[in-house]
This record gives sequence, structure tokens and C-alpha cells, in this order.
Amino acid sequence: MELPLYHLLIAVFGGFVAGCINTLAGNGSAITLGILTEVIGLPGTTANGTNRLGVLAQGASSTWVFQRKGKLHMRQNRLLVASVFFGALFGVWAATQISNEQFRLVYKGLMIGMLFVVLVKPKRWLNPAGSDASKPSLAWWITVPVYLAIGFYGGFIQMGMGILFLAALVLVSRMSIIEGNAVKSFAVFLYTIAVIAIFARNGLIHWEAAAALAIGQLVGGWLTAEFASTYKNADVWAYWILVVMVVLILLKLFWPAATN
Repeated sequence: MELPLYHLLIAVFGGFVAGCINTLAGNGSAITLGILTEVIGLPGTTANGTNRLGVLAQGASSTWVFQRKGKLHMRQNRLLVASVFFGALFGVWAATQISNEQFRLVYKGLMIGMLFVVLVKPKRWLNPAGSDASKPSLAWWITVPVYLAIGFYGGFIQMGMGILFLAALVLVSRMSIIEGNAVKSFAVFLYTIAVIAIFARNGLIHWEAAAALAIGQLVGGWLTAEFASTYKNADVWAYWILVVMVVLILLKLFWPAATN
């Protein structure tokens, strides 16, 4: 299916906005999946696969910036990243077997819980302990199950993955929002390589639409990572963007007419 020019332009712009949102908070895939299904008209499973090329491009650009700015600390987070990666492999396999709609009720519950943990005691988000070489690592029996589950969800649908992942990094692993976003960008970039290969093997990627999204998300991820790495109040911006995104998700899930 060849796309008209205005579809491609919408995809590039939507990808740019999603790249910005994903780099600071998460759930930019709500925008890109909406464009793929409601504007371009792709089936849900194909939209799910097509969406991943933009996620890969955004992850690559934002990871590069975070690494260059010294915000990405991988030595103490290797087990975390590996757990997310292997969880994502199981998740993408499940995505090729069953319908995304079966997870809708679970997703609603997760977002209600997320709004609660984001709004209660904001200082946990804005003034965490942060991580450094001297900080003790979490026990493996905490790290592995938590991040395997998050990886599974990301491999399965991606939408909302950034918010769940960031919450775990800040509230469980005690990172700052910016440091958490750096680790999140790298982990998502890494597992998305494998996820794309699996979706492509199953013929579930529309490459023209995927390329348009990728252009927008690459630029959005790069510019936002530059901002987050240099602006001293970036944590505050990221926190409030996260709150707004969770509220908008809940409005869309429970009162769809309010967001149409």
C-alpha cells in the first residue's frame, strides 16, 4: 500500500512529537499507533510492528546524546538491561500470537496505579538518591523479575512502556528521572532491534510508514535528550510531562469521547 504525501507528513510530525514525549516521560506510542491505525488505516498487529522502527531511531539518537553528556551509566545496570531484553523477546512472541485487546483492562489498571504513584510524594521523583559507583545494587531477585515483566510488556505492545519503565527506574532502582531516561533509552533501543526482526519475519511492518515515523522520532529524541542533559530543571519538566501524559491516557481509556 503506497501512502499519499500528507500521510507521510503527518507520520513525520507525529513521530517528532512522540520522540520528544518518549525521551522525557513515555507513551509517545499512543500518538504513533493512533496515526498508524486511525489515519493510515493499518491493522492493529501491523501498526504494532510498524511503530517499532521509530522507537529504534529515537532510542538510538537519545542514547547517543545521553552517553555523550555523561548521563548513561551502564556498569551497574547491566543485569537490569539484560532482564528487560529477554523479557521483551517473550513479549514480542506473545504479540504475534494473540490480540492486543486482551491487555486493555490490564493497561487501564496499570495507568490508574501509575497516576497514584506519580502524584503521591512527588519528591520521590524530583529528589531521588541517584546512582553512582558507590551505591549498592538491588538484589538480583528483585531486579530480574521486575525488569523481565517490564520488558515483556514493552515487547508486547510498547504503548505505555516508557512510563512503567521510568517508574521502576526511579521508584525501585532510585535513579533520577534524567538518569532513568538514559537507561530506558538504551534498553529500549537494544531490545527493539530484536523485536523488529521478529515482526519483519512475520510480515507485520509497513516500511514506508515506519520510515516516516523514524525520521520524526530520531529528530525528536535527539533534540529532547540534548535539552534534558543540559537544562538544570529538566527533572521538573520531565515529572510534569509524565503527570500530564498519565492523565491524558486515562481520559482516553475511560472517556474516549472527551479526547475525540
